[in-house]
Amino acid sequence: MNKWFKSGSPWIWLSAGGVSISLISVIGLLWLIASRGLSYFWPADIYQFEMLDQNGKKTQIIGEIYDRESIPARQLSHLQLDLADAEEVERLLVKTGNRELVSLDFRWILVPQIIEQSTPEDIVLIERRTNGNFYGYIDALILDGQQVSLDRLPEMLARVTEFQQQMEELQKVDIGAINYQIERLRLQERKHRLEQTLTPDTEQAISEQVTELQADYQQLEQELLALRAKVSRDQLKMRAMDGQIVTINFEHILKVSFNNLLHFGEKLMMFFSQIASFISDDPREANTEGGVFPAIFGTVLMVLLMTVIVSPLGVVAAIYLHEYAGNNALTKLLRIAVINLAGVPSIVYGVFGLGFFVYMVGGSLDQLFYPETLPSPTFGTPGVMWSAITLAILTLPVVIVSTEEGLSRIPGSMRHGSLALGATKAETLWRIILPIASPAIMTGIILAIARAAGEVAPLMLVGVVKMAPNLPLDGNFPFLHLDRKFMHLGFHIYDVGFQSPNVEAARPLVYATALLLVTIIVALNMTAVSIRNRLREKYRTLEH
Repeated sequence: MNKWFKSGSPWIWLSAGGVSISLISVIGLLWLIASRGLSYFWPADIYQFEMLDQNGKKTQIIGEIYDRESIPARQLSHLQLDLADAEEVERLLVKTGNRELVSLDFRWILVPQIIEQSTPEDIVLIERRTNGNFYGYIDALILDGQQVSLDRLPEMLARVTEFQQQMEELQKVDIGAINYQIERLRLQERKHRLEQTLTPDTEQAISEQVTELQADYQQLEQELLALRAKVSRDQLKMRAMDGQIVTINFEHILKVSFNNLLHFGEKLMMFFSQIASFISDDPREANTEGGVFPAIFGTVLMVLLMTVIVSPLGVVAAIYLHEYAGNNALTKLLRIAVINLAGVPSIVYGVFGLGFFVYMVGGSLDQLFYPETLPSPTFGTPGVMWSAITLAILTLPVVIVSTEEGLSRIPGSMRHGSLALGATKAETLWRIILPIASPAIMTGIILAIARAAGEVAPLMLVGVVKMAPNLPLDGNFPFLHLDRKFMHLGFHIYDVGFQSPNVEAARPLVYATALLLVTIIVALNMTAVSIRNRLREKYRTLEH
C-alpha cells in the first residue's frame, strides 16, 4: 500500500474520478436543460375536465397539462373532499389561457375533483399576438363580414399571414426608413443653425426633402390603414369552456391548431416549426411569448465585436511583456496587475464601463461630433459598442496570459536562428513567432468568448435592455448602429425567470433560452477550436 501511494497512482485515480464526476455533472445539467427546454415546443394534447367544485357544482376546464405533483392530504382538510384516508393527493397544473375571461393562465386542479377527463378532437388552440393562447371550440367563421364554412380556415390564415407580412414590411422597412431620413434632415438643419452656416438655399432644400418624405409617409400610411381594414373584417367566433362566445379578429391570430387530431409525424413537424419560430421571431407579451431572435442577434454581434477588440490588444500586450519589456520592477508590476484584473468581479467592470466609456468618452464624443442631438445622447448612453469594449477589458487578462504562455514555449534558438539569417526582430515575430504561437492565441480567444458570452452583470449597466425596438443592424446608413442598445440571451433568461409577470408560463421558456445560449456558446467555441486545430497542423513542422 505504501509503495502504491508513493508511485502516484492514487492521485491519477483521484484526478480521473474528478474529471468523470465533472463530465457526468455537465452532461446531466445539459440533459435537464434540454429535456425541460425542448418539451416547451412539443404540441401537447388539450384536455377537457368535468369537475366538481367545493360547493358540489359542475364546472368545465379546458387546457394543457403542464405539471403534476403530489401534496399532503392534510393541506386540503378545509375542502369537503372524500379522500378515503389518503396521505397524498395528486394535483395537475393546467394552462387554461383565455386571459380576457380569467385572470391567470394557469390553475391547479385536484384529481379527486375530476369527474371526467377527455381529449375532444374539435378543441382548438389559437396562438395570438396578445393575451396569450385561447382554448375552446370554433362557433363561426366570419370572412369580410359574412359567415362562411370552416373549410376556408386555412385560406383565411394564409390571407391574414400575407397581410401581416405586408403591414410589417410597411411599418419597419418603408415607414421606418422615412422616419429615419426625416430625423436626419432635422438634425442636419439644427447642426447648420448651431454652426451658423444655414443659408436660405440650404434651408429650402431641406424643407423640400422633408415635404417629399412626408408625402410618401402619408401614402404609405393610407396603404397600412387599408390593409388593417381588410384584416379586421375577418373574425373567428369561439366558444370558451364556460360557454361564453368570444370574437377574435384574425389580425391578432398567429396560428390555429387542432392538437388532438395530430398524429406523431404531424406533431414532429410542428415541433421543429415551433423551434424555428422561436429562433426567428420577435418576443411578445413581456418576453413570455414569441421568439428570441433579437437576443440571439445581440449576443452574437456583441461577442464578435468583443473578439475583434480584445484579440489585437491582448496579443500586442503579451508580445510587449514577453519580447520587449525588460525584467524590471515595472514589468513585474504589469504582470501582477494583469493577474489581479482576472479576479475583479464582473460588475465592477460594468461600473467602470458606465462611468468611463459611456459618460466620459461617449459624452465627449457627443459634444464634439453630435452637438445637434443634445441633450439627447448619441454615444453618451449605454450601447452595443460600450458593451463590447467593457467585455474586451474584462477578458483581456485571459488573452494576455494565454498568448504569453504560448510565446514562452517557443525555444530561443528559433529566434536566434532567424536573427542570424538577417531577419529583423519584427520580421522574426511576424513570420516565425506569431505563427507558432497562434494555437495558444486561439486558446485565449476561445476562453474569452466562453466567458464574455455568458456575462450578464456588466451588460446591465452598459447596453443590454429588456426589449430593443430596433436591431443594431438595419438598412439605414451607416447600417451598423453601434450606439443602439441591444438584447442579450443571458439577460433574457434573467428577465423571464425572475421579472416575468407570469412565472408558470415563463419557466419552460427559461430552459429553452438557456439551451439556446449554451448551443451558441458551444458553436462559437467549436468554430474557434477548429481554427486553432488547423493552425496547429499548419505550423506543426515549423514548431518541431
